[in-house]
Amino acid sequence: MSRRNIALIPAAGSGTRFGADKPKQYLEIHGKTVLQHTLDIFLSHPQIHYTAVILAADDRIFQTAANSRLGIFRAGGASRAETVRNGLRILAEQNIAAPCDNILVHDAARCCLPREAIGRLIACAGEAEAGGILALPVADTLKRSGGTNRIAATVSRNGLWQAQTPQLFQTALLERALSAPDLDGITDEASAVERLGIRPLLVEGDARNLKLTLPQDEPLVRLLLRPTP
Repeated sequence: MSRRNIALIPAAGSGTRFGADKPKQYLEIHGKTVLQHTLDIFLSHPQIHYTAVILAADDRIFQTAANSRLGIFRAGGASRAETVRNGLRILAEQNIAAPCDNILVHDAARCCLPREAIGRLIACAGEAEAGGILALPVADTLKRSGGTNRIAATVSRNGLWQAQTPQLFQTALLERALSAPDLDGITDEASAVERLGIRPLLVEGDARNLKLTLPQDEPLVRLLLRPTP
């Protein structure tokens, strides 16, 4: 069965933890916004057939050159899950995504994603009914707080992975997972799919695929995105 690979970039968040005067996806790094760096990764990838960016309804900042492989939709929701659900609905209504196509949901603020990681995800999970996500085994020792900035316990890291994006699922499966009326506690697409009793694949991610979340992340992102001579 021939499947298309469609990237879906939810970019409707306000990025409040970053503490800037505008959403973090519009921080400019080396002449381009974080969001544009992210879009360029997918628009230039030979295995990605189409990229959809889902913006807030009142977004007046986003600008980019016209591209036949890029769709811009102002349909952001109150949460990431709602934004992705809205994006899926539009892709289906406009006959852009078929039920069997792969949807690769990726954080707008993960602008350092290596191209080879996309290929690895598609190779490992592109034909898997359960889908799959990029992730890294947890390397650091984990501590649980007792609520008073004191250690309550050391948590075993055995079997623990740190989820990244993209997260790849067939359109029909992702629509079903996000159709629940209650999306509370859904922090990524995999957690929605897991509620259906399905166990997505864990595919080796990349340490460079970090998410710009706090101001101290910016210097490393700038270094990773530095143009090569």
